[in-house]
This record gives sequence, C-alpha cells and structure tokens, in this order.
Amino acid sequence: QVHVVESGGGLVQAGGSLRLTCTASVGKLRILLMEWYRQSPGNERKMVAGMTASGRKYYKDSVKGRFDISRDSAKNTGFLQMNNLEPEDTAVYSCKVRVDHEVGVHDYWGQGTRVTVSS
Repeated sequence: QVHVVESGGGLVQAGGSLRLTCTASVGKLRILLMEWYRQSPGNERKMVAGMTASGRKYYKDSVKGRFDISRDSAKNTGFLQMNNLEPEDTAVYSCKVRVDHEVGVHDYWGQGTRVTVSS
C-alpha cells in the first residue's frame, strides 16, 4: 500500500520562507515522478513544481526563481523550498507521487498542507 504525507505548512509574512516535505511510503516500488500542486478557494488546482526520476525539474512560471524542488532518494522524501513568499501563494499544497506498478503507473496524493502568506 502506498502512503503519501505532506508537512511543513504554516502562516508566514510576505517575503518569508517555508520548506514543505513530502514523504512517500512505497515499499519496493519505483517512484517515477513527484509533483507539488496547490489550490485556493475559487481556483483550479495547479501544478507548481515537479521532478522526474532522472532529476529534471520544472516549475510554474510565477514561482520560478523563488521555489526549489529537491529530493532525498534514500528516504523517498521530496522537498519544496519556498522563498520570497507572496500572498498569492496562499493555498493548500499537495504532493503527487507517480509509482510504477506491474499493472501500470498510478498516482497517489497526500492530504495536503496549508500555506498562508499575510501581506
């Protein structure tokens, strides 16, 4: 059974920083992809950062230069370092992990962690 848990959210002032953590319990299965999404009331859920198994990183344009995605492969743990936070970054942030099963790939989601940025 695959289990994904996010942590690290909180309330910060504009210009501050937070580091989110995504821990994936996948047993011996292979992680193909890890992505971070965010959703605020009245808006669609949007991808903000991702990292492939080969190490390629990609970001939503509005967070480029401010956010950095990384991983600790030995612990199946990913991180999202968020700097120079803006009120527009306020949202629930969720981690999606894509896992290679014998029957095909499947995506697993954590419960989300809330980030609030005050002006």
